Amino acid sequence: MTEQSSLVELAAPLPPGPLVNADLAPTGIGQRTWNLWHIASLWVGMSVCIPTYMLAASMIDAGMNWWQSLVAILLGNAIVLVPLVINAHAGTRYGIPFPVF
Repeated sequence: MTEQSSLVELAAPLPPGPLVNADLAPTGIGQRTWNLWHIASLWVGMSVCIPTYMLAASMIDAGMNWWQSLVAILLGNAIVLVPLVINAHAGTRYGIPFPVF
């Protein structure tokens, strides 16, 4: 195992087998080009979308203030963020694609 900052690269070659595939193999550190800004931009892009605007509009239409609907949406996104970060930890640290773990 080679470790650089908090990223880990598996140095041992994968054993041959029917479940081994180049697409499912761990990614090397040199191939991991995303940083914190890329991941944050992806999350913001998934959070700020048309269904979110529709949710805010329906909350306001149901009687909430604009700031109450904004707080509810921000709180909901923050709650969803925690399991997303926990789930993504293995992929970002070890380079393991999602279907493997």
